[in-house]
Amino acid sequence: MTQIINSLSEVSGRYKALFVDLWGCVHNGITAFPEAVAALQAYRKQGGIVVLLTNSPKPRAGVAAQLGQFGVPDDAYDTISTSGDSARAAMFTGAVGTSVYFMGEWERDAGFFEPLHVIHEPVEITRVPLKEAEGIVCCGPFDPQADPAVNRPEFLYAKQMGMKLLCANPDIVVDRGETREWCAGALARLYTEMGGESLYFGKPHPPIYDLARRRLMELGTDIADGDILAIGDGPHTDIAGAMGEGIDSLFITGGLAASETKTSLQPEAAALQAYAAQEQIEPTYAIGFLR
Repeated sequence: MTQIINSLSEVSGRYKALFVDLWGCVHNGITAFPEAVAALQAYRKQGGIVVLLTNSPKPRAGVAAQLGQFGVPDDAYDTISTSGDSARAAMFTGAVGTSVYFMGEWERDAGFFEPLHVIHEPVEITRVPLKEAEGIVCCGPFDPQADPAVNRPEFLYAKQMGMKLLCANPDIVVDRGETREWCAGALARLYTEMGGESLYFGKPHPPIYDLARRRLMELGTDIADGDILAIGDGPHTDIAGAMGEGIDSLFITGGLAASETKTSLQPEAAALQAYAAQEQIEPTYAIGFLR
């Protein structure tokens, strides 16, 4: 049974590190949540380590720069693990070929194609039109408001040609302020449903958790999974991913599932239980908002 708590500090002393989702937990795509920032700062002051674990397709440096723009201070976290870095590593090993069709917003996602020096002998990647491509690199939709189905014609061709789709962000939707937007995960899901092959590297899939553990090692610490708490608002990314890794989790119900869990300040216990059963998740703890 999921325990509803009133603040992170009620349980944080049991853990040496946090794997913290960003969008919907620490910021809303526009600005930081002050209580969430304060909770992470307090945890770090007590000696805990905060790894920001995000399905952003951006490299780590790009996410750090964005956090500064949103008002998330440097002392709220220790390091960052991104879906983008996990997916970039695969791209530069040739996972979807060397000539790729890119989907996303280039001004936002250009950093995805910057050299990744941790890969030994990386392949050279060239962006080409779909008809010339060996595979697809998807950082997101061209129009985040458009129904993913608008991509069916291109996906049908890609499937017929046997192309793999590399998904740099497994999230299906995010809320930018009050506006819900489609993410790369929605396109990858559609491509898979159409019979294509999608490759995932962010939550809930193992590569991003492996990267997060390597980030901890970079900080000079080796922390057992039982001493890590994962925090997030995505039932099928943050919570399912933590369950798959054997890591305890704190479900932020006031994010993507606010309506279903009847969260104003805190979730209603019965609604939370029904939602968890419906989505087949079992978070260790739940709270309305990170604080």
